[in-house]
Amino acid sequence: MQIITANVGQGALAIIRHQGEAIIVDSNIPPTDDDTVAFMKELLAYALRGHNLKGLILTGFDDDHSDVVGVSLILRKYRPDWVMYPTYYKDSGEARRVFDVINGEVAARRNSNSPLEKRSVRVDRVGNRHMVGLSDNFDFVLFSPHIEDMDCSNNCSIVVKVTGRGPRGFSYLVTGDTEIARWETICRLYGASLKSHVLAAPHHGSRNSVHPASLLAIEPHTVLISAGVESQYGHPHPQAVKVYKQVAKYVYSTNMESGVTLLTEPGATELTTTLIRRSTIERSTTGEQTPAGA
Repeated sequence: MQIITANVGQGALAIIRHQGEAIIVDSNIPPTDDDTVAFMKELLAYALRGHNLKGLILTGFDDDHSDVVGVSLILRKYRPDWVMYPTYYKDSGEARRVFDVINGEVAARRNSNSPLEKRSVRVDRVGNRHMVGLSDNFDFVLFSPHIEDMDCSNNCSIVVKVTGRGPRGFSYLVTGDTEIARWETICRLYGASLKSHVLAAPHHGSRNSVHPASLLAIEPHTVLISAGVESQYGHPHPQAVKVYKQVAKYVYSTNMESGVTLLTEPGATELTTTLIRRSTIERSTTGEQTPAGA
């Protein structure tokens, strides 16, 4: 199993691969003046080579997580079986455009041999938090959102544990932008069930999403932060990084060393994370092989 945390600046996009299947989490491909879109196309081709994309998880509808360019590319080129998103509506132009793309793909594939399924999720509406039928190689356990705490778009984020089956699988807690108030409820209700090998730091390493009791319950070996270089929001916050380092053996951020993509996978004795620069991705698209072990 591997997690590829993409360097997309101030946003989020991660690819989980295991035994020939892949899941994408979030879709931010920022429309900048540099070559970010071209780079992300190369990264997706690199990461999904030899893997069947099972699903796209959109943790929320803020455009740094749910971007219409990314959603269009992923749904139309890689054709996942399903797209999952939280059961709430964000009244914004970007969210409307994203839903237009999703609904358009559902309609276009309705009578095909590979229809696109929409999975709108909320803890108080799903019959079982252990969601089945999504993959042959991953298990999914939902922790959020819940109607009681959906007081802002951040607290409407999906929190889900994705676990790869088999000896090289491990657990990865996806967290979106979930803030402290929601973590208080999640921790009280689910406690030790949150335990995960790898934590995607909520809200790009914001201090407003650091809940110490939840971190102690999660007990992560590795924390992965998706944040832009010289972030205008100050992400990741130094206090948040300090807390993460107190509970995890390793903490990595995509804004390290002027911007890197993170590859997390089992090593000989423990999980390892490799910092990947754009030049590595560019070389891989010219014919070099993807890393083994996915």
